[in-house]
Amino acid sequence: MNFEIQKNKTNMTTLLEEKEKLTFECETGNYHTFCPISCVSWLYQKIEDSFFLVIGTKTCGYFLQNALGVMIFAEPRYAMAELEESDISAKLNDYKELKRLCFQIKEDRNPSVIVWIGTCTTEIIKMDLEGMAPELERELGIPIVVARANGLDYAFTQGEDTVLAAMAQRCPSLSTNVEEKSQKNSLNQFPISPEKFNISNNENNLLKNSKTFFPKKKNGTQNPFEFFKSLEEFLPSFSIQKSKTENTLSKKNSVPFIDLQENMLELESSGNFKKENFVQNAVLENPRLVLFGSLPNTVATQLKLELNRQGIEISGWLPSTRYSDLPILDTNTYVCGINPFLSRTATTLMRRRKCKLISAPFPIGPDGTKAWIEKICSIYGKKPIGLEERETKIWEGLEDSLKLVRGKSVFFMGDNLLEISLARFLIRCGMIVYEVGIPYLDQRFQAAELALLEKTCFEMNVPIPRIVEKPDNYYQISRIRELQPDLVITGMAHANPLEARNITTKWSVEFTFAQIHGFTNAREILDLVTRPLRRNQNINSFYESFGSTTSTFVQNQF
Repeated sequence: MNFEIQKNKTNMTTLLEEKEKLTFECETGNYHTFCPISCVSWLYQKIEDSFFLVIGTKTCGYFLQNALGVMIFAEPRYAMAELEESDISAKLNDYKELKRLCFQIKEDRNPSVIVWIGTCTTEIIKMDLEGMAPELERELGIPIVVARANGLDYAFTQGEDTVLAAMAQRCPSLSTNVEEKSQKNSLNQFPISPEKFNISNNENNLLKNSKTFFPKKKNGTQNPFEFFKSLEEFLPSFSIQKSKTENTLSKKNSVPFIDLQENMLELESSGNFKKENFVQNAVLENPRLVLFGSLPNTVATQLKLELNRQGIEISGWLPSTRYSDLPILDTNTYVCGINPFLSRTATTLMRRRKCKLISAPFPIGPDGTKAWIEKICSIYGKKPIGLEERETKIWEGLEDSLKLVRGKSVFFMGDNLLEISLARFLIRCGMIVYEVGIPYLDQRFQAAELALLEKTCFEMNVPIPRIVEKPDNYYQISRIRELQPDLVITGMAHANPLEARNITTKWSVEFTFAQIHGFTNAREILDLVTRPLRRNQNINSFYESFGSTTSTFVQNQF
């Protein structure tokens, strides 16, 4: 054991001396963190027409009751489907029971979407939630989204990542609704009224109205091939080719209703109408911008206004406030993340929905928000306007709190995957970060954030912190004992033991639920960091007033 402690001392000395590059280490520590099903607490409030059904054991129900702290009469939009011993032993029919619960939810709450949250138990007993959901969805008439937000993940914030990745599969694409929307929008732009040609949005009505110039068979039924053949005679610009079978059309030459409508309008326009493709007109000239990550509506509005000042419009959010307002996702869509724990969602958007990911630092703190906006502006060919002045003004307003944190040291034990962004912001505030522990690190998704962290350390002339993935808590305690940081940001499992040893701590979970994004919310981060430091100052002042030289009830027993 003494050898291990001496080894850690050597490593820490090397860390403090080396500041040329980021160093990454991976240990095999335990995951002392919240359960990811806690994401229900903020997602059910964000998606206002949703209902979350957590499928797990009584332990999951106890956790939700205690962690979320919602009273019974509040009637929250989530519930617990508790698995009994008979369910686990597969003696009962899971489908029938889930069907009964979902129909009860529909009768009582009538949500627009039901989200099934699978837990550790459903993973272990191999419940086929993805197989049951489509069939039950057809019977129920309400979309059912399945998300495996269980304790097998690295951090509790990854529960949101799992839900958003599953919900991204339900987002519409332009090809599914562009024809209907482009018909309504583009027809209103023509001076010629479509009623003049008896044009209807329904193909059956078109066939009915076309009987004045399309021949029929003797029995009064219309042959589809004769329909287009007669159209070729009526419209010279319209042509088709027969396939091997006379009564069918080749797939290459089949004409959708929207093109038929275009030819009819062109015929009547006396050559003044320029032929255009309606579907191409419906596609935006500039790619759409979709932001993914759950934020309070007030913070989302602030970020939207910041981008609007740069002439950039946000096409949608994932998740949206209402399920019916999910954004369109396709190859003409740029997506950008809000939180660093959404790597699975980013992968789904790129691989499954073929979107283009904007790799940018996350909008946490004035420096991160500025870099985030600059990156989006560069993608859209916009020159940022007034960002330098805005960032400077924000820092000037934070000067009272910055005086308290300058020169102080901080140690991240790792809990919610926000550690890299918070460390970068605190270094910009003048603090020294000894170590950044993080349960899981996707270096590709956080590449821009890591680059900004390294740049910030060089500009502030401070040592680059060591980044430890899956840190071992025993060795972390040894490093904390050696470095004696002014503040340790840790999970609730370690806060009280460290406080008992005279180490000032701050719960990392508070940063998850606080509004920390954007320019104006930078003070919220500093308030959380400085609160324990101000408390220590007040305690010291109290003891000094009585002439005491120590301000601790418990001496450091490290």
